[in-house]
Amino acid sequence: MTTAAFPAAAGSFPVFVVFAAFVASALFLALWVTSDRVTPGDFYVSDGRLTPTRNGVALFGDYMSAATLLGSPGVVALAGYDGISYLLGPIVAWVVMLLLIAEPFHSTGRYTIGDSLGRRLRPRSVHLASGISAVVISLVYLIAQLVGAGALAAPILGLDGTGARQIMVGALGILMVIYVLIGGMRATTTVQLVKAVLLLGGGGCLAVLVMSRCGWNPSVLLTRAADHSGLRDAFLRPGVRYGDDTVGRLDSLSLQLAVLLGAAGLPHLLMRLGAVPTARAARGSVTLATYLTVVFCLAGGVLGFGAMAVLGRGAITADSATGNSAVLLLAERLGGAFLLTMISCVAFTTILAVVAGIVLAASTALAHDLYQVGLRAGGASEKSELLVARGGVLLIGITATGLSMYAQGQNISFLVGLAFAVAASAILPALLYHLYWKGFTTRGALWSIYGGLLSSVLLVLFSPALSGGPAALLPDMDFAVFPLSNPALVSIPLGFLFGWLGSVLDRRERGGAEYAELEARVLLGAGASPSRGTGP
Repeated sequence: MTTAAFPAAAGSFPVFVVFAAFVASALFLALWVTSDRVTPGDFYVSDGRLTPTRNGVALFGDYMSAATLLGSPGVVALAGYDGISYLLGPIVAWVVMLLLIAEPFHSTGRYTIGDSLGRRLRPRSVHLASGISAVVISLVYLIAQLVGAGALAAPILGLDGTGARQIMVGALGILMVIYVLIGGMRATTTVQLVKAVLLLGGGGCLAVLVMSRCGWNPSVLLTRAADHSGLRDAFLRPGVRYGDDTVGRLDSLSLQLAVLLGAAGLPHLLMRLGAVPTARAARGSVTLATYLTVVFCLAGGVLGFGAMAVLGRGAITADSATGNSAVLLLAERLGGAFLLTMISCVAFTTILAVVAGIVLAASTALAHDLYQVGLRAGGASEKSELLVARGGVLLIGITATGLSMYAQGQNISFLVGLAFAVAASAILPALLYHLYWKGFTTRGALWSIYGGLLSSVLLVLFSPALSGGPAALLPDMDFAVFPLSNPALVSIPLGFLFGWLGSVLDRRERGGAEYAELEARVLLGAGASPSRGTGP
């Protein structure tokens, strides 16, 4: 992204002022909602006391990243019909969560994925496996978000160069650590609520302006977009993005599969299901998040087609070949510097809110899964667990920020897809087997989690995303023997296969009684409580 899309330096100062005002306000709110007596339960999930409405809005904020605000409309603007799948993916992902995960996970879990698995499997083993996977997923996703934040923030503020991007990433890293340290889930929820309101308000306002330009007629919008695309009617038919390229189509299918199934395995989304008091409330939260996502993705489609209809292909690609600046260019064209400033601040807020939620989930896995259950076998005090959780926030935050500053200017966009692929390959198979298959065993869980994790990472290491092409992370090297950039198409079936195979080969463990108890909890919607036992 270049600075050509933005008002010159004079326009950068209002952006900075507005964003600084938001940061100060959010810090004040975070301090205001913080409890005097913080326990691990309060720090992780607000002691399960959030209302379904607040939690649903926060869930929406947790999932909607800057990629949904800027990236997806940009793909729609350049690819037309082929870009619509990028907006449908988040909607279908919530449906998967709603139908298969929300209520059963709340009824069987406590804070983390390991708590749910440990209710009928050997707690220490599954806590360690799920904790390691959660930290890996969170760290990978966090690095990708922070690198994108640097690329977005520096040009908007009139800054240029890798050094400027590193400064922005460092500042954002400090802010996210402060928010989480101040109040854990309470502070993070406050940021998510503010972010969700700004995201829906900013995106909705811009979509209204686009439709008013087209006489409130969707047909006019699509016709103008097709005319200005240079592709005419082909713009509204499949084939623009990938054509007849079989590998490209498979890669797109793999990425979409990761997005559709990966959301149901993302640690920061699953952890938030425990922030409400009942399983019914958890379902209500996901239902509300689904409705909000539908509304925002409809607005995103209007923004994508509107950017092409108002700006044309040449203006969009001259600033960003990927279309990531299309929404910002559209905001400047329709509302001048003021609207550009507001949409830019919405993008900043979006990134800050998402990374805060991810850091909290990673620190929870570190303190509860790896330390409390894995290392101390459940014998650590609440005070020491909370201390480790706060230390985990610092450790994860500093590590992700440092790696993100080093990665500025490098093509690491594949990391977002990798995070979703690992979640769908390692976490989701184990969860579904655990909740719905009586014959699932600890060995099956370990094979599924570690197998899905390792297969995802290894396939990416030998994919075109890492080497073998000009857009790869290592363009001068070539060891890409796996043709797809995203591994989900292969690693997800492998995750399910490993879980099934490990269970059927494990003759030592049969969890019939435990599964009957778990099934009863799910059917009755029983509230979460500590996992059974803490032994190995």
